[in-house]
Amino acid sequence: MKVLVTGGSGGIGLALVKQLLEQTTITSVTATWHSNMPTLQHPKLNWQQLNLSDETEIAALMANIHQLDWLINCAGVLHSPQLKPEKSLSQCQAASFMLSMQLNALPSLLLAKHAAKALKHSQSGVFLSISAKLASISDNRIGGWHSYRCAKAALNMALKNIAIEWQRTHPKVCVAAWHPGTTDTALSKPFQANVAKHKLLTSERSATLLLKRIYQLSPEQSGKFWSWDDQELSW
Repeated sequence: MKVLVTGGSGGIGLALVKQLLEQTTITSVTATWHSNMPTLQHPKLNWQQLNLSDETEIAALMANIHQLDWLINCAGVLHSPQLKPEKSLSQCQAASFMLSMQLNALPSLLLAKHAAKALKHSQSGVFLSISAKLASISDNRIGGWHSYRCAKAALNMALKNIAIEWQRTHPKVCVAAWHPGTTDTALSKPFQANVAKHKLLTSERSATLLLKRIYQLSPEQSGKFWSWDDQELSW
């Protein structure tokens, strides 16, 4: 099988790439990085630099990938010099909101658009994006983090839409959203203080659970939202 991992240089993404390379059923892994190319090398691995907010770059990447079985999008941004999770509405800024949408929601739509042809003939296709439980509208009890919540909720809607459309055009591809739990990565580092140590997953553990879920997916399950602990989450 041929796999594309976007956001392959991040904590979960890089751990997933390493585990995919160990799978005998995986013949090639294309993984993308944005700012810093990882040092990991392997005969089955092809690194590509990619700005997931740039549709031209996504189109150029997919123009060179003619057949694909799994596309796993591990990219996402919670905080940066331009992004800070808001604790109240008074902290909301239009520029930050739009940037979060651009980084967390839009890439999956663009990836699906340009990877559709490559995934078309897979016999066991998977299109999965890492989401977050806090994107669940029905599960929202505490509010806050407005831009990130809205962007991840938009991502979930995008994945649901892709799943519905692909039921007709890509009947053997399963589209899924996946919540990794609180994982010890740069994304969650500033927010780990109140997380019990036994509930903080390593990147390697999270990648193992993600790979387990991918192997369990089937086209009949397309359009669902899964958690790291194998629970199906409500939208």
